[in-house]
Amino acid sequence: MSDFELPDTRYALSGDVHIAYQTMGDGPVDIILVPGVVSHVEFMHELPGYTSFLRRLATFARVTTFDKRGQGLSDRVSDAPPLEQRVDDFRAVMESIGSQRAVLLGFSEGSPMSAFFAAAYPERVSQLILFGGFARSSSTEEAILQRVKLWGTGAMIKGVNPSQATNKEAVSRIAKFERLSASPGAIRAYMALNRMIDVTSILPTVRVPTLVLHRRTDALVPVERGRELAARIPEAKFIEYPDGDHLPWAGDVEAVVGDIREFVTGERESSLSDVERVLTTVLFTDIVDSTSLAGEMGDQHGRDFSIATMR
Repeated sequence: MSDFELPDTRYALSGDVHIAYQTMGDGPVDIILVPGVVSHVEFMHELPGYTSFLRRLATFARVTTFDKRGQGLSDRVSDAPPLEQRVDDFRAVMESIGSQRAVLLGFSEGSPMSAFFAAAYPERVSQLILFGGFARSSSTEEAILQRVKLWGTGAMIKGVNPSQATNKEAVSRIAKFERLSASPGAIRAYMALNRMIDVTSILPTVRVPTLVLHRRTDALVPVERGRELAARIPEAKFIEYPDGDHLPWAGDVEAVVGDIREFVTGERESSLSDVERVLTTVLFTDIVDSTSLAGEMGDQHGRDFSIATMR
């Protein structure tokens, strides 16, 4: 697959419901990205930073994303499924891609789902990574009604990506993402069920290596919820970032991907620096005597010179 080619959408069968998923990369490790409250495996590539984030993970793993039943490109259902049924859905995805054991990367609401799966099926989970997650929901009926009232307007950006909340294009993209991922009725049903999520009693039974990541400035899920999550899982490692938004692909992605890679593989690599070096080589291609200039001026000065020349 080309570096710039998006993956195809495929379907796994969970009971009689089709679950949409995409797979990127062919590394020796499987990472299953368990989504937050809503998702759309195709349109999410329109969100800045999302595809790049997956590609970074795909440099050392096979990465799979999916839409829960009733959302995105998965089959619509009449009722919002309980947590146990949602867990069955990503087990079906694992079966479809032929994965016997995987790293679960749970994001937001996907965190309690992932922890539940890891406790129930430890033989299927090699490692557990939870980003911006929580052990129990704190939603209120008033908050649900307000979310439904504003659904499709992009209001969700104030919680998930507040650094872009004044960017009209960003708000418009989130608004479209909301409309494509779920209807107002579906999101109300999901959030009503989410109010009952509480895996605090299950967390002490998790016996797989666990990494909990959270940003101190997360506007949707307070960092205290992440600290509680990590404290309840035996021997879990907790990393707190000083700033950034709720979305893992917004903010200091270099640090996040680096921590994930090190936890999964035991090695840390600065992929961003590697990319910059490759781009520098391309920029020098059509500049006469660029090699000797680079030697005389040094890498950074040579890079600045090449960019100035291209303007």
